[in-house]
Amino acid sequence: MTIFRDMRATFTIAVIGILFMVLAPTVLELFAIINLTTAIALAMLALSLALVWGYGGILCFGQTAFFGVGAYAYTVAAINSGDAATAILIAVVVAIIFASVLGYFMFYGRVSDVYLAVITLTVSLILFSLIRRTSGPEYKIGDALLGGFNGVTAPPLNLPWDRAYFLFPEHVFYVAMAFLIIAYVFTAWLVRTKFGRVVISIKENELRAELLGYDIRLYKLLIFMIGAAIAGLGGVLFCNGVGRVTPDVFNLYNSALTIIWVIVGGRGTLIGPVLGAFGIFYLTSALGTQSTINNNLILGIILIIFVLAIPKGLVPTVRDWMIERKDRRIQRVRERRIRTRRTRSSTQNAEGAGE
Repeated sequence: MTIFRDMRATFTIAVIGILFMVLAPTVLELFAIINLTTAIALAMLALSLALVWGYGGILCFGQTAFFGVGAYAYTVAAINSGDAATAILIAVVVAIIFASVLGYFMFYGRVSDVYLAVITLTVSLILFSLIRRTSGPEYKIGDALLGGFNGVTAPPLNLPWDRAYFLFPEHVFYVAMAFLIIAYVFTAWLVRTKFGRVVISIKENELRAELLGYDIRLYKLLIFMIGAAIAGLGGVLFCNGVGRVTPDVFNLYNSALTIIWVIVGGRGTLIGPVLGAFGIFYLTSALGTQSTINNNLILGIILIIFVLAIPKGLVPTVRDWMIERKDRRIQRVRERRIRTRRTRSSTQNAEGAGE
């Protein structure tokens, strides 16, 4: 019950998300809904890194590896099975297995944080290079041709009980938004459980947590796998939003962009990176309509500003400002009450002396 009382802000955000999910298709055009679905998929990726890095202390520079693995696993499974629900499950499981194998060698191999970041980024770039070289007809899994740098068209989502009924883009938006809300509530609940508190304590001080008897490698591996599952699900939503998946999901640009989302939104929060992903997505989309200023230059300037001037990120900074403002207001009220009491006391003393 204590956990649920602490999650009142989380439930409030979830309700806002549900209202947005219901109202957005009634006021936005179809093209905007399709773009919004893509942004939601990227927000899932940002949420996964917010959990792994912000709460687990694991700087995974290649979180896009699980994102891309999920997208490709869904596409291949959906082409071969024709069932989107089964394909989604397979995509999440494949992302978890991939993370468990990679994480086992990193965490139980006592790889330091810096090398861990480099390894995950290297794995993502290796996948990018490998998939780009699968353009021949011999590169296929079952009936699914991998397509090389051209990618492969992702089958649309269908109803679990009716494979012949495919969802329209506005319906895919509902599914994506529902998954994002569920993932957000789940991660917010997870970090408040005993497991989440142990993970956070490991991030703060690994040696102390280990001396208390916790297997820090196991906890790191588990939070790493959970983050991979969320990222893999984001990959599924992404390929459904854009209609296909290409090796670009693994590239260096997307890996760096994911880090920027978390830094801008606020490491140590869950909603911050989600908002950061939405904001940066629409900013880069707007910049893409002009050719005067390079997008990478703008993103670099944003990163430098936040690292130097707003290191906590937007959400923690705004939250701290609101708390400080509230404390100042309470202090002013308290001081006015003290002055009022002193004035009354002085008046009563003066009246008593006059008598």
